[in-house]
Amino acid sequence: MLEIKKYKFYFCPCTQDLYGDECLQHVHEHAEEVVNYLNASKEIPFEVELKPNLLTASMIQQVFNEANNDPDCAGIITWAHTFSPSKNYILGLQDLRKPLCQFATQYNEEIPYDTIDMDFMNENQAAHGERELGHIFARMRWNHKVVFGYWKDPVALTELGQWQRVAVGINESRNIRIARFADTMRNVAVTDGDKIEAQVKLGWTVDAWPINDLTPYVESVTAAEIKELTDEYYETYGLVLDGRDPEEFRRHVEVQAAQEIGIERFLVEHNYNAFSDHFGDLGALKQLPSLSIQRLMQKGFGFGPEGDWKTPGMVRLMKVMTANDPNAKGSALMEDYTYNLVPGKDGILESHMSEVDPSMADGEIKIRATPLSMGDREDPARLIFTAKTGPAIATSLIDLGNRFRLIIQDVDCKKVEKPMPMLPTGTMFWTPRPNLKVGTEAWIYAGGAHHTAVSYDLTADQMIDWADAMGIESVVIDANTNLRDFKRDLKLGEVFYK
Repeated sequence: MLEIKKYKFYFCPCTQDLYGDECLQHVHEHAEEVVNYLNASKEIPFEVELKPNLLTASMIQQVFNEANNDPDCAGIITWAHTFSPSKNYILGLQDLRKPLCQFATQYNEEIPYDTIDMDFMNENQAAHGERELGHIFARMRWNHKVVFGYWKDPVALTELGQWQRVAVGINESRNIRIARFADTMRNVAVTDGDKIEAQVKLGWTVDAWPINDLTPYVESVTAAEIKELTDEYYETYGLVLDGRDPEEFRRHVEVQAAQEIGIERFLVEHNYNAFSDHFGDLGALKQLPSLSIQRLMQKGFGFGPEGDWKTPGMVRLMKVMTANDPNAKGSALMEDYTYNLVPGKDGILESHMSEVDPSMADGEIKIRATPLSMGDREDPARLIFTAKTGPAIATSLIDLGNRFRLIIQDVDCKKVEKPMPMLPTGTMFWTPRPNLKVGTEAWIYAGGAHHTAVSYDLTADQMIDWADAMGIESVVIDANTNLRDFKRDLKLGEVFYK
């Protein structure tokens, strides 16, 4: 499982000194109780650290800059316990470079009808205070997240926890480094794009490397290392020999073991966490990297084929956002291949020619080595399986020339009707929402790519929040999509981002 550093979030009670020391003490005590509850909640994946009551502009600016300079702080959670004059936040917000969530909650769940008086009203006026804060965010066009609900409500806590993962993704996006071994596939438009703008908007570094700068790392892997990893493969996965001689079959697998070790060493040594390759430029590599790439994706590296650098960035982002989630079902590269148009059984068969992440697998995973015309090399060994079922999201980051657009689609993953014994790849089958016809047409109208970054664990709302924080356009295709409104929204996006 991918491990990332232990991020934390500052919890900032928003108030003022108008109501006296006793009120401020209650604000602190209540905030402390809320923070302790959050940290004990299974819905909150990252630690929450209580900060002093924010009373003045100088205190707010100090805490916000502390967050900026704390590499372990992924963001700020505010709570307006009392009324908090929002002009005090202007300087702090002008400085703030970390994500912020306005947790619009209240200490008491119910109005104490029999005892409520003006002292209680002054001390517990979250409905008043949150609107004041909301106004300054809107006035300053400051992008932030609003989560409303009682602080013990699992629904509100789940939403807050989901935002934490988005905030971690925002922080980690700046650390995504993509190595491109060879260029984009000739004459293909959607996989290319503006790499400088990607670094400006998303924080991604995209570097080109000749494939033969990689091959020495693969060739230097020792026989003992290859044997040890190949033995691990044989212990972990089943084998489909297809009548091949077992020794000859193992030699194909050993090539992939050397590639896994060598590619990982290159990426680690050069500080990359995502990469792309191209079957048309393999240099001295004996096989198209296949099983090796599948394993590296499972370890947390992002990957995209044919020189596609945007998909590995998105795959890495999704893996970071879901890291350390014990219930995660998987996030990975996928590619649209072919339709099933039979009514009631309709959907899209998803796969790739050999690089499908086994973290998506449901059931047994097997090794198979079969011919592959692309690449003009030895038959590559790869892992074959079928993917899990259930709801997921498919995303495509595209470059429209004047902006990036993130397309997000809700899909329902299913099992295919029959086995496909002649297909030597990992496969996934889904029906897009609201249905195959509308979902497909909307995807095409939006300019979505054939490569996607898919996740069982993230939601469309989380990806919208990430896109908003990055300052890029997002469009969603879901159960509520109708084409007339969707096409109008695409036109409005053209105006907004002109």
